[in-house]
Amino acid sequence: MISKLKSSTIYGIESFIVEVEVDLSNGLPCLDIVGLPDTAVRESKERVRAAIKNQGFEFPIKRITVNLAPADIKKEGPQFDLPIAIGILAANKRVKEDSISSYLVVGELSLDGFVRPVNGILPMAIKAKEERLKGIILPFENKREAEVIKGIEIIPVNTLKDAIEFLNGELKIENKIEEISDNIPFYDVDFSEVKGQEGVKRAIEIAAAGHHNLLMIGPPGTGKTMIARRVPTVLPELTQEESLELTKIYSISGILPKNSSLIRKRPFRAPHHSITPVGMIGGGRVPKPGEVTLCHYGVLFLDEIPEFDREVLELLRQPMEDGCVSIVRNNAKIIFPSKFMLIAAMNPCPCGYYLDPFHECSCNPGKIQKYLGKIKGPLLDRIDLQIEVASVKFSDFEDTKSTDSLTIRKKVENARYIQIERYKNYGILYNSELSGALINKFCSIGKTEKLLLKEAFEKLKLSARALNRILKVSRTIADLEGEERISEKHIAEALQYRNLEKYYGL
Repeated sequence: MISKLKSSTIYGIESFIVEVEVDLSNGLPCLDIVGLPDTAVRESKERVRAAIKNQGFEFPIKRITVNLAPADIKKEGPQFDLPIAIGILAANKRVKEDSISSYLVVGELSLDGFVRPVNGILPMAIKAKEERLKGIILPFENKREAEVIKGIEIIPVNTLKDAIEFLNGELKIENKIEEISDNIPFYDVDFSEVKGQEGVKRAIEIAAAGHHNLLMIGPPGTGKTMIARRVPTVLPELTQEESLELTKIYSISGILPKNSSLIRKRPFRAPHHSITPVGMIGGGRVPKPGEVTLCHYGVLFLDEIPEFDREVLELLRQPMEDGCVSIVRNNAKIIFPSKFMLIAAMNPCPCGYYLDPFHECSCNPGKIQKYLGKIKGPLLDRIDLQIEVASVKFSDFEDTKSTDSLTIRKKVENARYIQIERYKNYGILYNSELSGALINKFCSIGKTEKLLLKEAFEKLKLSARALNRILKVSRTIADLEGEERISEKHIAEALQYRNLEKYYGL
């Protein structure tokens, strides 16, 4: 007696269909699971056995073989408990066999037969729709996550018995879909709380408008972290497609908030400087997304960037350039998306007070150079804007006209709209994504501007990459002012955000 039903598992950030085949035959009673299962899947036989008995069903005293096909792809996770249990009962003629073929089934079982939530439900629901299945049977706690996908039945169950009775037509489960709010996400922080630092706010505005990376450098207590945490408040709202992709990432990572649907806020990730390369980039025995993927479409904030391990910083170069991370294993290549804004902060020296007019620096020149040297070269070239964050004055706290997030966001949205319209036939969205050929096309400058750029190139000893990034930033500044042509003043302002390379001897 054989039964077949469909389940699903995750590889990378995508889901693929797994066919669960169950065979009952005469012989020594046992339960074997084949098809390249991992430890969590192999252990499911004990959970399934107890759940079937504790839900009032008879566990067949036969030789039971469960095959998870295709057999050449490793199966991971506890989501196969429920389909295996249903498959065993279907093979034992306790479930209508014609009812199970049109549903995708996922869920972990407790020993008493209750169905526990699993990770990765959103991509599984998407796959079920792509395969034109009737619906998906899933844990009740994963209901809201799956309801994002329209056009398929969502069947939430609390117990194994609920699932069996539904498939046998004995229980009707009403799928009451709650409306998903499209309201603007609420932030409990705002740039109006940042007193002074108007020059830094301008740099943030440019960075957000063109999706540029930014480095803040200054003594302790000047508000670098406070400013960084408010960057998401000036970024445009997530589009439906961006929100869906981001929710998939958080779903498979197991960090999607309980009973939530779509993620509406742009992520802000601030890993500690002790993070490992795998934690930052992703990977591991079972490849999982790292911080650069968890901040997809959002902000990656590296506070005290020189304290990070050099290997970790070097690994950032690929995702910063390509917008993705490639992880290669023996039998596959996994690509995790990682389009993020890098916001970094650092002190000018180990004690933090180099060149500070209010405090005396206790570091010797060699110590300072060693500290600053950790972010030299290729990584620094990929940071478009470098801005000094100076100490605030007491009078700044009395300023009642501090620029707020809404004012900045409106400017950013206008500049982003210009870029979307300009690049709609070129497969990119932001000025920061311009390649060499497109820079020549969209960042052309006149003789006066070229002369200024040449002088800066020679004086600051800029690299070719740095020169291109100055042009990209100039393009963004022009977009913020609604001007089609890049002028001398735009290049002059862009150059101001590169002078820290020489000022601090980087």
